[in-house]
Amino acid sequence: MIQSKSNNDLTNWEIVSVNPSDKKWTSTDLFCFWGVNIQSIIAFSLIASLYLVYELNFLVVLAGSLLGSFFVYIFANLIGKPSQKHGIPFPVLLRTSLGFRGAKYFSLLRGSVGIFMFGVQTYFLSKAISYLIRISIFSFDNSLLDQDIFLIFLLGLNIIDWISFILAITLQIILFSRGHKFNKLLINFSAITVYFGMLLFFLVVILYEYEYVTQAFLDIFIFKNIFTQNNILPLITVAGTIFAYFSVVIVNFGDFSRYVKDEKELKKGNLSLIINLIIFSFFAVFIVVGSDVILNKNLENMERILTNPTDIIGKFDNILITVLVLFFIVFASASTNLIANYVPIQNSLLNFFPNKFSLKISGFTIAIIGFAIGIFWLPLLSQIGILSFVDTFAAFFGPFFGIIVIDYYVIKDGKLNNKDIFSSRENSSYYYSNGWHLKAIYSLFIGFIFAASTIWNENLIAYQSFSWLIGAIGSSVTYYLLANR
Repeated sequence: MIQSKSNNDLTNWEIVSVNPSDKKWTSTDLFCFWGVNIQSIIAFSLIASLYLVYELNFLVVLAGSLLGSFFVYIFANLIGKPSQKHGIPFPVLLRTSLGFRGAKYFSLLRGSVGIFMFGVQTYFLSKAISYLIRISIFSFDNSLLDQDIFLIFLLGLNIIDWISFILAITLQIILFSRGHKFNKLLINFSAITVYFGMLLFFLVVILYEYEYVTQAFLDIFIFKNIFTQNNILPLITVAGTIFAYFSVVIVNFGDFSRYVKDEKELKKGNLSLIINLIIFSFFAVFIVVGSDVILNKNLENMERILTNPTDIIGKFDNILITVLVLFFIVFASASTNLIANYVPIQNSLLNFFPNKFSLKISGFTIAIIGFAIGIFWLPLLSQIGILSFVDTFAAFFGPFFGIIVIDYYVIKDGKLNNKDIFSSRENSSYYYSNGWHLKAIYSLFIGFIFAASTIWNENLIAYQSFSWLIGAIGSSVTYYLLANR
């Protein structure tokens, strides 16, 4: 009885190896996955700013973006293959490198960053919902918003804000806790819906002032002085910025690649990241340029150009456009929250409490902690510089990747023992030193020190976009040297 318990105390049906018959994700599903990853307000503003605000040659920005996304493609294939082949998520794959106890605790670092960002993202998602509620009330009776009840604030939120936040977190937990099959449908629906919304906004802009808008858009295509030495550093910086944006989802990409049909579909689907980047960049830049032409009739003052979609629609005196765009923002924000935050948190919790937690229990846990983070974001957390500490925890992500890749491809030659991954017996392959692989953990901290130094050392802050890569290289080299001794 004791042996049987010991052999199954790491097993949870939500994180065990996926049955081959359940591996139904195709390259089309991965296209939507990468589409959702880039369809965020942050990505929209970032890409528009790179092309329009920083006075960079558009080909330099394009080349840098493609270079950064190409590295994401390579790394996503590397980290995604073992999970696809063996059907296991990131925290379980981590057991093979750090030991089952090492993975139990260190995977919580990914979950901790995820749950913090889930709460913050939910707060901003609730703002879009609150705008929709205010528009609805104003359309019904424009004097209602002047009532005293709407002027009472608690923790910086009035009654509409509280309703919006509770609604946002409740709907997300209900939808996201239904399992991976529903999540796939949600991801696909969101990606297609948001692209459809961007197409509608694009058509509105181009049909409003066709000649002026298209000419303003063509004016940003500058072909002079492309091949100069001065463009090398900006190109590398753009590539690092794009890579840094996607890096948060690379390390736990196995949480999704475990459901992909085969390696061919995996590689073809990951290639769609580059296609998504091109499509999204075109829409983002055209919409920003076109909106500025419509609103200001010129593109002369680029420092004041609006790149945030919520700021842009706020300038349009059109309730229908505003409502439609807000709905698309809600879809995009929620689905991004699912991929980048919710699923990684959920798998980390299931890995930490495999015998006690289920999808529903982990969902309730995420809801409670995310609720606390969200309501205290505005009055407290955003004021104390906590993002630096979150970035410090995230400095472990690159080292995680470096150790897993070297361990799987070089040390273990692409071979894993699926049975022992879920065993805590002393004779199991991943027992190591009482569940801790000390060489890997030492290498992990070496990589972390290198990565975190770009956050806390003022002389190295310029390299912060490359902290993930620095950490990955530092940990992988250290682990390779130690493991071969």
